[in-house]
Amino acid sequence: MKNNGQRQISLATLVSLLFTAVLSGCSFTEASPDSTPASDASSRSAETVSLTIGGYSTIKEEFEAIFPLFQKQWKEKTGQTVEFKQSYQASGAQAQNIINGFEADIAALSLEGDIDKIAKAGLITHEWKEAPHGGMITGSIVALGVRAGNPKAIEDWADLTKPGIEVLLPNPKTSGGAKWDVNAIYGAGLKQSAEAGQPDPAAAKKMLSRIYQNVKTLDKSGEESMATFDKGVGDVIITYENELIDRIKSGKNYEEVVPPYTIAIENPAVVVDAYVEKHGTREVAEAFLDFLWSAEAQRIFAESGFRSVDPEIAKTYANQYKQPASLFDTNYLGGWDKVNKELYGNGGIWDQIVAGNQ
Repeated sequence: MKNNGQRQISLATLVSLLFTAVLSGCSFTEASPDSTPASDASSRSAETVSLTIGGYSTIKEEFEAIFPLFQKQWKEKTGQTVEFKQSYQASGAQAQNIINGFEADIAALSLEGDIDKIAKAGLITHEWKEAPHGGMITGSIVALGVRAGNPKAIEDWADLTKPGIEVLLPNPKTSGGAKWDVNAIYGAGLKQSAEAGQPDPAAAKKMLSRIYQNVKTLDKSGEESMATFDKGVGDVIITYENELIDRIKSGKNYEEVVPPYTIAIENPAVVVDAYVEKHGTREVAEAFLDFLWSAEAQRIFAESGFRSVDPEIAKTYANQYKQPASLFDTNYLGGWDKVNKELYGNGGIWDQIVAGNQ
C-alpha cells in the first residue's frame, strides 16, 4: 500500500509540473491580487518581458482583444515577447488591492477617484492627468437597460421609483461603475429641481432614496450586476451604455433607455510608478499605455460600445449612441473629492439612505 501511495504521489506531482509548464508558456495569465510578481528584473529573459494589469471588471474583454495587437507591435520594434498577467475586479476593490501590494504595472479603473487613492498612497508619483485626454482611455454614459419591448414603460429616473419596479444597481462601496450610476441619479435630481428654481440636494437625495427602495440586488461590480440581469432578474438595470450596446449587438433582447438627464463617464488608465520601477518595466508599460490611445485600440473600445476619446473614431461610431437631452459631468456635482466625501464617505448620503431603508 505504501509503494502504491508513493507512485500516486509521484504521478500527481508529475501532472502538476506539466500543468505548470503549460501555463508558463501562455501569453495571458490571471494574476492574483494576493500574489506578488517577481521583483528582480535581471531574472527575466531578454526575450520576454512581463506586464501586470490591474483592471476593473468591465474592461476585461476589450483588453484581451488589444493585447495581441500590442504584442505584435512590441515584438517588431524590440524583438521582445510581452507576457500579460491580468486581474479584473470591481474598481474600488482593485484600487485597494494595488494599494495593499498587488504589484500592477498598469491600473485601468472605472474612475479617477480610484486612481487618486493609489496616488495618495505614494504609488503613482507623476502627474497622470497630463497624459493624452487627461489620462482617460474610454468614455460612456449612464443608461438604463430594459427587457425587449420595454414592458414597464421606463423612460426616466422617476419611473424607477414606481411600486413593483425591480432595479439592479451595483454597490458603490465596492464598484466604481456604481458610483457613476449613483452620481447620475443624484445629478439628475439636482437638474430636475433646478428646473423649478435652483438645484436642491434634498430633492436629489429623496429621488435616490426612492430608487434605492426598489433595488433588487447590490452586486459587487458592474459586470456582476449585468450578469444578474442576464439571468432574468430585475426589470431595469442602471449601467454603462457600452454594456448595453455590446449585449444588444450580441443578440440579447434588451433595449437601451437614455434618461433626459445623465452623466458622462470617463475611465482612466495609468502607469503605477512604484511597481514599474521595482519590476524594470517602465518602458513597455508606458508604450502599452500609449497604445491604448491608438486608433487600433480605440476602435476595439468603440466596437464594444464605449465612446472613444479619439474624436475621429467617435465620429465614425456616432450612430450607435443615443444622446440625452442634458449631459453633465462630475464637476457639476463639485468634483470627485466632494462627491467621495459627501455621497460615499462614512455617514454620507449613501450611508444615510441605506440606513434609512433597512
